[in-house]
Amino acid sequence: MSSIKELYKEIAYQMVKNSKQTENVTHEHVFQEGNRENQELLNRIVADLIDPRSRIVNFENLEALSRLSEQGKACLILMEHYSNFDIPGLYYLLQNKGELGASIAERIISIAGLKLNISNRFVLAFAESYSRIVIYPSRTLDSIQDPEKYERESKRSRELNRAALREMIWNKYNGRLILVFPAGTRYRPGKPETKRPVKEIDSYLKSFDQMVMIGTAGNLLHVNPGEDMTADIPSNDLLAYYVSPVMDCKSFREGARGTVPDGEDAKQYVADAVGAKLQELHAKAEEARERLLES
Repeated sequence: MSSIKELYKEIAYQMVKNSKQTENVTHEHVFQEGNRENQELLNRIVADLIDPRSRIVNFENLEALSRLSEQGKACLILMEHYSNFDIPGLYYLLQNKGELGASIAERIISIAGLKLNISNRFVLAFAESYSRIVIYPSRTLDSIQDPEKYERESKRSRELNRAALREMIWNKYNGRLILVFPAGTRYRPGKPETKRPVKEIDSYLKSFDQMVMIGTAGNLLHVNPGEDMTADIPSNDLLAYYVSPVMDCKSFREGARGTVPDGEDAKQYVADAVGAKLQELHAKAEEARERLLES
């Protein structure tokens, strides 16, 4: 089966040509506004793959969150992550809902790991299509074995993440919606650890006012195990994004923390509560997808 880069090589070439970001992310460049030219190119790929019956289910809940953001509330979107086309699919469907949907898409900023900048030029060109704040994930730092490199990268991670936090604080109180994948990586079948939310999600809930969670069903770009994103496999499919009602972050967090068993890591427990809620929404997204397939 052809990879994304093979099947759409002309678009991939043009995206790399359009790329404006560098592989070297500094504390001065952790916030990167979306590259509109590349986003339009990705929309062409999504349009080629997506079933026209695809939907954002309960769009009104996302609209309600958007209104709260406009009123100065810090608003968070927590979404499942199965594919590198989760965000392109969401943007595409939002932009096809008219002016309001396009406005919401324009205001979304995703939290993205540093790896997307340094994998290769195509991955960077893909990632920069959508507005993002680049962070240095703790998972990446924890994987470093060499003590000297760990010390050097630890210093860099603190610098980048402090800058990212400043950008996130400014944007979340100025009408932008912050999107986070709680697991911090795409789910790999047979590897349940890639679906488990990282404990840093507790800190996000602590620092935001309102949120929605989104369960997803369907997949336009399947993970190719052991390879980078350029080798992922595109497929035609129907996407269903199931949006939860707006939730109060503090109430959700305190509710989860109130049930932490003795000896458990409270932050991870809250993160796992998010994971459980997303799993519920995933089941609802799958049900919605089946109904859409039958329509």
